[in-house]
Parts: sequence; structure tokens; C-alpha cells
Amino acid sequence: MSAFLAFSQEEAKLFYGTLEYQELKQALEQIEVVYNVRFSYNDNAISSQTLTLQGKKRSIQELLNAIELQTSLRFEMLSNRYIIINSNVNAFNVQTLDNIIINRYLTNGISKYKDGSFAINPKSLGILPGLTEPDVLESIQVLPGVVSPNETATGFLVRGGKMDQNRLIWDGINMYHKGHLFGMISPFNPNATKHVDFVNKGSHSRYGERASSVINMSTNRIIEEETKAQIGVNGISVDAFIDTPIVTNKLGIQASLRSSYTDVYQSYTFNRLADKVFETTKIENGDNPNNMFSFMDYNLTLNYKHNDNNRFFASLITIDNNLDYVVENENANESYKDQMSIKNTGYGLGWDKIWTERLTQHTAAYFSNYDLNYNFITSEGEVQTSNFEKRNVIFDSGISTEFKQTINNENRLSFGYQYVLKDVGYAFLNTSDLSFILDEDKSVVQSHSLYGQYEYENLKVFDLSFGLRATYFDELSAFRLEPRLMLHKPLFKNVILQVSAEIKNQIISEIDETILSDLSLENRLWRLANGNEFPIINSKQVSAGFIYATNGWTLDVDNYYKKLNHITALSLGFLNPINSQFNIGEQYTYGVDILLEKRFNGFNSWVSYAFNTSESRYQNLNNDAYFTSRSNVRHAFSAALSYKISNVQMAVSWRWQTGKPFTQSTIGDDGLEFNNGINTERLPNYHRLDVSSTYNFKCSKDSKLRGKIGLSIRNVYNQDNVISREYRGNNDLNSDIETMERFSIGFTPNVLFRIIW
Repeated sequence: MSAFLAFSQEEAKLFYGTLEYQELKQALEQIEVVYNVRFSYNDNAISSQTLTLQGKKRSIQELLNAIELQTSLRFEMLSNRYIIINSNVNAFNVQTLDNIIINRYLTNGISKYKDGSFAINPKSLGILPGLTEPDVLESIQVLPGVVSPNETATGFLVRGGKMDQNRLIWDGINMYHKGHLFGMISPFNPNATKHVDFVNKGSHSRYGERASSVINMSTNRIIEEETKAQIGVNGISVDAFIDTPIVTNKLGIQASLRSSYTDVYQSYTFNRLADKVFETTKIENGDNPNNMFSFMDYNLTLNYKHNDNNRFFASLITIDNNLDYVVENENANESYKDQMSIKNTGYGLGWDKIWTERLTQHTAAYFSNYDLNYNFITSEGEVQTSNFEKRNVIFDSGISTEFKQTINNENRLSFGYQYVLKDVGYAFLNTSDLSFILDEDKSVVQSHSLYGQYEYENLKVFDLSFGLRATYFDELSAFRLEPRLMLHKPLFKNVILQVSAEIKNQIISEIDETILSDLSLENRLWRLANGNEFPIINSKQVSAGFIYATNGWTLDVDNYYKKLNHITALSLGFLNPINSQFNIGEQYTYGVDILLEKRFNGFNSWVSYAFNTSESRYQNLNNDAYFTSRSNVRHAFSAALSYKISNVQMAVSWRWQTGKPFTQSTIGDDGLEFNNGINTERLPNYHRLDVSSTYNFKCSKDSKLRGKIGLSIRNVYNQDNVISREYRGNNDLNSDIETMERFSIGFTPNVLFRIIW
């Protein structure tokens, strides 16, 4: 029998009906609503816990005592509202100071911590509009200050930063793949992802390498007592996942596989995504049954528990995309062929060591290999007339160790060392009558980093986190210091001040081929700083705001200012190969992120608003004057409503945002000319309505076999949004410049069927 909750304003008592094997996580969520309290806990500590209680009127303390008697948990009340849940199993599960400010931020499975980061648990994630099941990267895009102007899973911008300024980490491995189907689908399987940390400000000093955000994903570190598995299929792909013990409480293995089935059947959902991806390309008009596009990702993780004080893991991940399309123009006796192969493989090793009750150590090593090969071939009859090539190879490896020292209940210290080696090469080649190199480079940079982080937590006074990172870049003979600060202070009842500041540096970034346009399908290639035309990017960010939470209401307001120095861009890309040059510049961004959320009677509603103004300036461009950054979205608004009743979840959202800026062209004697300045106009405003619904069911009363079905629709009213207006040449000196308009995804349904046991 499920729990029945009633709330008395005067006595604040909890009335339970009889509970029989209620999932503890669900019971805790109900307790939070009734008592207006917030629990902070490690998901792994309660994931397998159930609760059985007889109906009785209890105070909050009486209820917690009853739960402690049935579980391996201990409750610590920091105040009348904040409660920490600790596990008594072993020290690996104890997180006594890792406090949550907001436990269900927007939806179940998303929490906001005092250090400003967000934690996402895909397994517990509530329904999100437009998605039939959790998507690791799309889930981040519902957070304030995160936008994806090109409607891709991986092409999101955080507080005005560029896509390449977001660092993606999987089990300690740096990842560079941009997503399946050219960014439309996250390349990280949500069923294999146990936990995601998203940091957009005041990041811990262990995180370097990127100027904007950090997305740190990890697999399960717990050795399960019994086998867990699932198989699913949707309108794009099929997937399978298994997590099983090999040696009880000693050795466990997790494995996942996801693959498209477009070589067998191309669904309506796939065709809608492909229409968006391939518009304005030759492929858009192609109808060749031999054309092929496919993707696959798989990962394997081994967890080994040597004893209570030593644990090890080994992880492998591979993401693979292949494209081979031919378009025939019979009237002109021409054919166009796009061939592309993108693969990112990573290997990770880790060791967790408990030295004492207060001192732990984490040591890890990784290797990541990214390989992109692209050819655009033009032929007349059987004779090849041109071949435009792009090559990009990355070898990224590193080793690190970090110690965490708990001094007392209020003070904690962590410090560590990281060594990283990056070997990056790229080339733009063009072959017509003659073969010539448009641009190429191969660089190696080794870096040594020492870092430390001090954390002071006292709910009655303030919470402070201060970090310092020192990095030496060997081949560049460059030294950088990066201080980090995060402060939370209670102002008055239910209101907390949040302040952050940080400095970051970035040595690897993507070549922006042109200020004016994005060229072919995968136009952005990675390269390393060399200290000259590619300097080290420097980022400085400060933010201040407040959080107010009471009786199901949450208001989160944050103002920020960010300054980027030493960014680079290619002035006119390959619209003019002879005069192409890289220009060094700077960018500043100011913004405000606002979230208002309310929970009531099974409903969860929220509205969010983000204001962002971003200006850039480059040497020898636009008369050295500032102009609006190309990726700037001035205003972004979204509203959503979700509802859960029994095993059914439903969600709907509407989003509106101002159009991206673009450079206006005029027609001159020699074709298109650009004389009115850069990014002086904006596209029409963007808006879209998404809906989703899922149903969970048991296959039989006594069986563990469960199922899930889902339906989602993106762009319900099929709004025709223009998301970019760009210009391209055809990679030679004699071709005219073309105007391209790219549109948003149209009406796109998707379905899901999943079996879990």
C-alpha cells in the first residue's frame, strides 16, 4: 500500500498509511514536500533501500529515527530545514559536507549544490519536454544560462561562451566528439551514465583546460549485488545495457551498446533530423539508396573492490560516426560525394584509497584519441575534378592524483597534481588542377598543474570555497595562476547570497573558419595554442545573486560578467584562400539568469529567463571596433509544466528567444559584398512548443521485469524558425559566394519502448 501524506500547518506532523517496501527515494521526496525540508545525499547510498512502516503520527525526528532503524543510514540535521544523509556502510559513501541547496531543481534528478554546481542523476531524472528518455547533454540545456542556438545536443553555449569552451569528461577521459548525427544526439549513453556534474561558475581548482563550463560524467562505482539489464528502441537507435557482479562484492562489470539502424530502416524521426542536418548541402537533394549514415557508441567499465580501503576501476568508451553520400546531377553529368569518419576512443583507470577516516586519495590516468577525416569530392563523369579534405587528429593523455583531508566538521582541504600531454594535428587541403594546402599544423603541449582547494562550511555564518591552480605549459614556456572563489551566506530566512569569481586558461580550441559563416558539415577542427597567432585563451568571470526557497517555491537569480582575451578567428575563411588569416581578439559578456519554480499537487512548473549581451573585437576586423558576437542570444525565455500521477509522467514546454545576429550582405559588381559591418542584423525571433509523455509498467505482479513506453514531439505546431544565415564559397577562387539559410527542426515525433530487469 502506498504512503498517504497529510500536512498540518500547526503541528507539522506526518500521517502515514501502511508502507510495504516503498522505495526510500520516493518516500524522501514526499517527506521534503510535507515538512519543507531538504535532504542532501549520495544517490548510491539509497538506490537499493526500501522502507516499511506502520501507520502512525510522527514528528520529523521520530520519522527519521524510524528510518534509521531499518536502513544503513544516519540523518544529520544541520538546521530545521537542511538534513544530510550519511551511509554507515563505508567511507566511500559518506558525503558529510557536500550539501545541496536545491534538491529537485526543475525536475527530479537535478540538484544544485552550495559550490554552484549542478548534479544530474539520469536514472532518477524526471521527464523533460521533447525527450522520451534522459539525454545527458540535452538535460543541461534546460538550466538557466544555457542555450543551443543551432538546436543540437552538443552545440550549447554556457553564459555566452563558445561550444569548444565546454569541457566534456567521461570517467576521467577528455572527450572531443560533438555528437551523433552532427550534434543532434548526445554521444553519451544515458543508461550507462550514473552521475553528471555540471559546473558553470566558481569551479573547483581540479578543473582546468577550458574557459567556460565543465560536464563531468561518470559510470556506476558500486558493485551491484544482482544483475541489472535493459534493452530499448526508439525512432533512431537501439541500445542495451547490463550491470552485473562477477565476484560477489569484489568485481563487477558494466557494458552498454547503442547503434543506429538507419542502414536497415529510416524512420520518420530520422528523416526529420536528417532534413535539418543536411539542408543547404548537396546531400539535401540526394536520393540514392546506396547512401549511408550510421553511428555507434559503446562503453565497458570494470569495478574491483580489493578491500574496504582500496577500490579500482577501468573504463573504455568508443563513439563512432560514418557518412558516405553521393548526389548525382544527371543534367550536368556531375556528382558530389561526401565521405566522413569521426571516431573518439578513450581509456581510463582509477584508484580510490582511504588512508584514514579523514584522509582519502584518488589517482587516475586516461588516454583519448579523436580522429576526423572528411572529403568533399566533385566529379564530372568518371573524372574527379576537385577534392576538399579536412583532417583532425588528437592524442590526449594524462595522469593525476588528489588528496582530500577532512580537518573537522567545518573545514576541508583538497590538493593534487595533474600531468597532461596533448598532441594535435589538423589540415585543410584542396585538390583541383593542382593540390595545395589551405592550412595545416601539428603541435604538442605538455602541462604540469598543482592545485589546492579549501572549503569552510558553517550554515549559520557562511560557506566559503577558495581554490588556486598553478599550471606550467612546457613547450610554450608559459606559467598561469588561476584563483577560484565561491561564497554562500544566509541573508535572512530562506534567502542565501551566492558569489563566485574565477580565472581560467585554455590551450586547445576549435578553429572558427570564418566570422561570416559555418562551412560544410563538420567545419570546426581542434588545434593547440602555440603562443603566437594562437595564444592561450584567458577567461575571467565574476557572478553574484541569491536563492530563495520556501513552501515549494524556488527563485534563483544570478548576475555575471565574463571577459575573454586572446580568442582567435579566421577573417574570411576559405571564401578567399589567399588572404585568409587568423585574427586575435577579445570578448566580454554580461548576463542575468533567473529561474522561478513552483511545485504543487503533483505538478511542477517553472519559468526561466536569461539576458545576455556579448561583444567581440578582433585586430584588423571591423575597423578594430566591437561588434555583436555571432553566437549571442540576447533574450531567452522558457516555461514548462510537468505532472506525475502513479506511473504516468507528462510534460510540456514553450521556449522563445531572440534570433542570432548575422552579417548583412549587399549585391555589388562582383557579387555579394559585406560593407555594413559584422553582425549588425538579427534573425527573426525563435519559438517552439515541445511535449512528452511516458508510462512505466510491471510485466507481472511477481516479476522484476518492468517496461517503459514513451512519446515525444518537438516543435508541435511546426514553427519554421530561421536559426542561421550564413555565406560560403566553394573552396576555390573562381566560385561566387552563396547565401545559406538554415532552419530549425520541424514537427518531429519520437517513440520509445524499453524493457528493464
